[in-house]
Amino acid sequence: MTTSAHDAPRQVGFVLLPGFSLLAQACAIEPLIVANGLAERRLYGVTTFGIDGRPVASVAELALTPHGVAGSDARHLDLLFVCAPPLAAEVARDASDTLLAWLKRLAQRGVTLGGIAGGTQWLARAGVLDGYRASIPYASADSFSRAFPAIHVSHQLFEIDRDRLTCGGGTAAMDMLMTLIGQQQGAALAQRISEHFVCERIRMADEPQQLPLRSRLGNAPESLLEAVALMEANIEEPLTTHELSAHLGISRRQLERLFKKHLQAVPSRYYLNLRLQRARRLLRESDQAVGDIALAHGFSSGAHFSTSYRHHFGISPRDERLVQVARDPEGDA
Repeated sequence: MTTSAHDAPRQVGFVLLPGFSLLAQACAIEPLIVANGLAERRLYGVTTFGIDGRPVASVAELALTPHGVAGSDARHLDLLFVCAPPLAAEVARDASDTLLAWLKRLAQRGVTLGGIAGGTQWLARAGVLDGYRASIPYASADSFSRAFPAIHVSHQLFEIDRDRLTCGGGTAAMDMLMTLIGQQQGAALAQRISEHFVCERIRMADEPQQLPLRSRLGNAPESLLEAVALMEANIEEPLTTHELSAHLGISRRQLERLFKKHLQAVPSRYYLNLRLQRARRLLRESDQAVGDIALAHGFSSGAHFSTSYRHHFGISPRDERLVQVARDPEGDA
């Protein structure tokens, strides 16, 4: 839904908790400010909140003075984000209780709620994420899943699930806000905001968080990391599992055990997913022919590629491109 010239500005609030990321906070707020400037009218009003009347120190130990205090009436709000560090912020018990109660009241009033980095954990603690998909910093995903089983944890870049918006923090907050602005004000304005920030593109919600394999797998054997590196270097002409194991000097069975233990997939399935994810990005970001994309990602024919793609993503490559064109009808203008 786009905003007409006569609509009142949408009011967006940001709760800043001690140790919040200045980068993530700026990536969330500045697209709204730039949207106002590019549209030459006030589409969004921004208000910041602290847990008390004092300045809030970021992780970089730089303090920001918020406009208001969490728990206030704030009847003007349409959307509220909680900006917090990935680990639980040190917040006094009474302030913590006030914030959680406030989030519950806002949810009951129909205010859209968002979590940036550790802010998602505060929404979960308030009980306002049950039954929703939520993106959380990858390092916290396992413990978060155990603590909040009613929430569908996502490893995607960000999630916009009905009236809840969550992301892992960092620059993902910018993609999430530009996507939201595109939904509310039109794709053309969102693209202009992306260009303003010299962004190559607006990353889509269903893209995975780009995590270094070594960070994800911790102390995984070096042979597994080398196997994945070989896969990434051989996309156009994929290696067989036998060839991979021969390069690594281990048996095929050993390689399969490593993948099942650390990546919960057999090597061939992991390799196929890797190739399809890369092909998907080209489908969305280029006008390269589907057949050429198929060959560049190790598929013997367009038909083979289409069958594998549909089985994996539930949509054909050609339909994927049509969906992308529909999302950004002015992309070729």
